[in-house]
Amino acid sequence: MPDSAAPVSNLGFAILGLLARRASTGYEVAQRMRQPIGYFWTARHSQIYPELNRLDAARLVEHEVIEGAGPRPTKRYRITPSGQTALAAWVVGDLEPQPVRDLEVLRLWSIWTVEPDAAHDLIGRLEGAHQSALDRYLEELAEISDLPGVRDPSKPLFASRITLEGGIRSRRTALEWCAWMRAELAAAVR
Repeated sequence: MPDSAAPVSNLGFAILGLLARRASTGYEVAQRMRQPIGYFWTARHSQIYPELNRLDAARLVEHEVIEGAGPRPTKRYRITPSGQTALAAWVVGDLEPQPVRDLEVLRLWSIWTVEPDAAHDLIGRLEGAHQSALDRYLEELAEISDLPGVRDPSKPLFASRITLEGGIRSRRTALEWCAWMRAELAAAVR
């Protein structure tokens, strides 16, 4: 368990999951939070460094100082055995209710307030966004599908593969929904 009395946040566990894959500087963590973590969890750059400090204080991560050209030395963080234990316990722990904040659905909930052409345009933009994400996920899955460890549940690539597959399935479902909405609009306009 962490030495600090403060509980680890979900962002902290996201960072531990990144560091369990490989040691990283704070900057590298921030980059990796954009992709691939950004597909399903987001954090602002300003949140990452304080969280790394909390994880360090709790001895869930440790760091080494790397001298560089910048005004301050760079720290490279790695997960500790205590961090690995805490991460594994969190992965299989009780599930918390997920707050729902879906801007897409919120907009669609009020689609009745716009003209049919504007509604068609909105759905077209949603389709484009879902198609772009689907294409990206399929490309990434193709890049890792033949790598060693991709089918071994004890390897990070296995987790990458199953989360990409989840993203692929959800985007395909979203595209089907967009096609259904487009047909509903067309039928209503007649």
